[in-house]
Amino acid sequence: MRAQFSDELNIRLGARSLEAFQRFGQRPGQEIDLHQVGYLFLLSSDEHVAAFERNVDLQNSLGVRSRMLTAEEARRMSPLIETDGLLAAAFSPDDGHCTPESVVLGYATAARRSGVRFHTRTTVRSIVRTGSDTFRVVTDRGAVSTGAVVCAAGAWSRSIGEMVGVDLPVSPLRRQVVCTAPMPGPPDRVVPFTIDFGSTFYFHREGRGLLLGMSDPDETPGFKLDVSDAWLPRLTEAIGRRAPALLDVGVRTGWAGLYEMTPDHNALIGSAGRFFYATGFSGHGFLQGPAVGEVVRDLVLDREPFVDVSALDAARFAAGRVRPELNCV
Repeated sequence: MRAQFSDELNIRLGARSLEAFQRFGQRPGQEIDLHQVGYLFLLSSDEHVAAFERNVDLQNSLGVRSRMLTAEEARRMSPLIETDGLLAAAFSPDDGHCTPESVVLGYATAARRSGVRFHTRTTVRSIVRTGSDTFRVVTDRGAVSTGAVVCAAGAWSRSIGEMVGVDLPVSPLRRQVVCTAPMPGPPDRVVPFTIDFGSTFYFHREGRGLLLGMSDPDETPGFKLDVSDAWLPRLTEAIGRRAPALLDVGVRTGWAGLYEMTPDHNALIGSAGRFFYATGFSGHGFLQGPAVGEVVRDLVLDREPFVDVSALDAARFAAGRVRPELNCV
């Protein structure tokens, strides 16, 4: 979770969500293994340094405690890194990571207490408009009539939008991670979520080991969930350049998942009548989830959200109003 973004909207959504994650033990009342160890962005080009300096100024103006560091300060903070070629770094102490499964469990448990019923493993076949503000949602387990539909279908959102004539330009893109064997040293040693921004290689503590990942520029869109070794040589090269000590650490496991990508790497949040959508977060959906949940709730209830998200309407692409987020990995 983080609030270090280049777009003011994303900063506000990230900061609001961080506050919710900090209070998660009280509301909704679930332990989520929150570790606010900070995000450390490593910068190796003048262009990136200048951009992050602007970003930090914007973040600070919005109350985010990010700051620029020298390469040596970054190495002291994250001793595994090699500083050759590093020019600077950006760090925010309030960022961190937690256990997504626990967050889902917390929300689901609280929702059930409020009378919500979940129908898992249920496929939506079609959505039929039965009036100006009413729908009939047809599933493989029956139909539901409703006065509002909320599409938060992630990588599958485009097909849901097509059912009601709404273009949601979301493409699925496989991303993979690996987890290492236990690392030497004390198990409670603080390791910031460290990102080599130029290569997108990143790592953070995961149990006694580390979780490693990076973006694969050769990956093509598609619903691919199998684990592939094709990206590993590129990952190994990035590790050897930025954190060579990790080359000697064994790998225990790994998995693949789907990013939900939009053309400008920014979310789609808005509505078309009583069809609401929140999707296309391009890798930062989980960390913005609590705040976006608030926003969608208020949109459904016709209330003013805490932040104006109209710039994230899906129609921005047809109107030529792209809004690129630069701090993506």
